[in-house]
Amino acid sequence: MDGLAQSGNFDASPNNLESFWMPFTWNREFKKDPLLLTAAKDMHYTSLDGRQILDGSAGLWCVNAGHTRDRIVKAVQEQVARLDFAPTFQYGHPLAFELASRITTMLNGDFEHVFFCNSGSEAADSALKMALAYHRARGQGERTRLIGRERGYHGVGFGGISVGGMVNNRNFFGSLLNGVDHLPHTYNFAEQAFTRGQPEWGAHLADELERICALHDPKTIAAVMVEPMAGSTGVLPPPKGYLEKLRAICDKHGILLIFDEVITGFGRLGESFATEYFGVNPDIITCAKGLTNGTIPMGAVITRKGIYDTMMDYADKTGLTIELFHGYTYSGHPIAAAAALATLEVYREESLFERARELAPYLEDVAHSLKGTKHVIDIRNLGLVAAIELESRPGEASKRAYDVYRACFAKGLLLRISGDTLAISPPLIVSKAQIDQIFETIREVLEATD
Repeated sequence: MDGLAQSGNFDASPNNLESFWMPFTWNREFKKDPLLLTAAKDMHYTSLDGRQILDGSAGLWCVNAGHTRDRIVKAVQEQVARLDFAPTFQYGHPLAFELASRITTMLNGDFEHVFFCNSGSEAADSALKMALAYHRARGQGERTRLIGRERGYHGVGFGGISVGGMVNNRNFFGSLLNGVDHLPHTYNFAEQAFTRGQPEWGAHLADELERICALHDPKTIAAVMVEPMAGSTGVLPPPKGYLEKLRAICDKHGILLIFDEVITGFGRLGESFATEYFGVNPDIITCAKGLTNGTIPMGAVITRKGIYDTMMDYADKTGLTIELFHGYTYSGHPIAAAAALATLEVYREESLFERARELAPYLEDVAHSLKGTKHVIDIRNLGLVAAIELESRPGEASKRAYDVYRACFAKGLLLRISGDTLAISPPLIVSKAQIDQIFETIREVLEATD
């Protein structure tokens, strides 16, 4: 079937598509008229009918260096022929250690340890477990509460959706984890519409953490997890001063601060990580997506030195021979590690983070040129990311954006949608002409959409 798909002879009828229960997809509508991709190179996908589709969303926020880069492809091919799998439970292989060292050198401060997993979802759950284990190891086992934020997205594990705040991601799955509370989200249309970069209004929303602390007793709170820039909910840049306030309140009460950098990590904002962009250091960072350029699934949790040392010291005192009872069969998988090392080399050799930083003002200007376009009620941007929020059709929330995204694909542009918001996050190799093409296509489609 793979060969037929590549040749364009794949039978895309509903019977052939029915077996795959697709994630985060309107399955029945998709299978009536599927959007199928068969190849990719640099900034473009190839559709089943042979058309070139400009990638306006870096795949799924992950293909930061562009598609099928030769260096990454070669690294994966050579590694699968040399060492296809090696366990990292009581064994190891050199690439995992090399990769961990490379990642820690990309960060300022005392981020010295990396735990590998296979996705952003696993990274989120791993980080939350580490926070709970850390407090227990330091004699504060009463710290079991976890704090997230409304409209937050931390993957689809039970921990991630418990602290996450995207309503439809939570509604079907019962009570989830106990002892979880949520900060308010940071978006206010009346105060922030058409802001360029970080909003001036909203830093005070971080003070809600003090209210939550007073409600539950801060000595019961283990960690606060937020995205430094919320992405999947429709791109919500943090208000100026907001992250700094969260850091100060967490320090005041001995609470760990976790940044979910699955989207913002590896150049999306023009720096290695958002912690550098904002100048705010959390205690734990989760990442995935751009780590391997989307080539092979891989995630990671990066911790400050004190967290690791506390766990090691506790094991020494109690006689444990395993410090953290947590891990995955594929933690630090050799092929994923090879892909990640090659990806980091591409980022470095081509100065792609610097490129994103240089292109960000241009993308901002082009994105905001859509102000006044039919149906557009807000535009948001930060780094090499923008969001175009559309007015919802009465009684049909998210349907207008869905129609726009399909019409854009018909015109050769791939986008992401969240509700009635279009998200634009191209690979970091995007050109100014391609940025123009992205937003001009959106403009044309919007003007032709009811």
